Amino acid sequence: MKFWKMSGAGNDFVLLKGPPRGAAAPGRLARRLCDRRLSIGADGLLLVRRAGRGLVSVRYFNSDGSEAFCGNGSRCAAMWAFMKGLSPRRFRLVTVRGELPAEITGKERVRMRMPDVKKVSLRFKGRWPAGVKEVHFLDTGVPHAVVPVKNIDRLDVRVLGRSLRRHPAFGRAGANVDFVEKKGGLVLVRTYERGVEDETLACGTGITAAAVALTLSGSSAPPVRLRSRGGDDFTVRLTPSGRGAAGVSVEGPARLVFAGEIK
Repeated sequence: MKFWKMSGAGNDFVLLKGPPRGAAAPGRLARRLCDRRLSIGADGLLLVRRAGRGLVSVRYFNSDGSEAFCGNGSRCAAMWAFMKGLSPRRFRLVTVRGELPAEITGKERVRMRMPDVKKVSLRFKGRWPAGVKEVHFLDTGVPHAVVPVKNIDRLDVRVLGRSLRRHPAFGRAGANVDFVEKKGGLVLVRTYERGVEDETLACGTGITAAAVALTLSGSSAPPVRLRSRGGDDFTVRLTPSGRGAAGVSVEGPARLVFAGEIK
């Protein structure tokens, strides 16, 4: 079975054209292929195929086998589809959150439209762990808790993220947790991702959530420049709309790391 290893700012994926014939169910396949010790290793699995003229379908599965929407994964799928001649430079991705326009803007760089954000719950109420003073809650394709912090480089994201990820205030499904700190004109972001259950080097929906929450809280103004834990820069454009945001897009890196075959 041929696969491609893709990276969106260090958020890494196993990509398959398909699903391939004779393969296990997608969730089970994701758990097997994403194992970093016994298999290829990745944060998640992408299943990509042409879905019609100007359309490319992408399904994403976390490393624990759960299906979700993934911003970085979708941008990586867009880059791969363009590289393989399945799409022109501008086309639409068919995702679990609907059809989203995508554009190859440069070498290893993709801009993609994100779902509109209907509501941002600023300064969301809850009893938070020590050290957490403020939380913004919103959905950018998946739910995110955005937490402003100081000294983000010294933060124990694994411990604090795990304590917030299943917090009852976020409902039964819990949330991804994005820790943010403004430094000059740049927003630093570190994300604890559900489904991966650890910190990842980048998260597209998390980068977007941080930009939207900080814009609506008055801390930033679009376009918002952000930097992931992996050191790559993103640009998020948006228009505030009521208590949410419309016209949201995220632009950032997406590249092929290597290709191979696995039994």
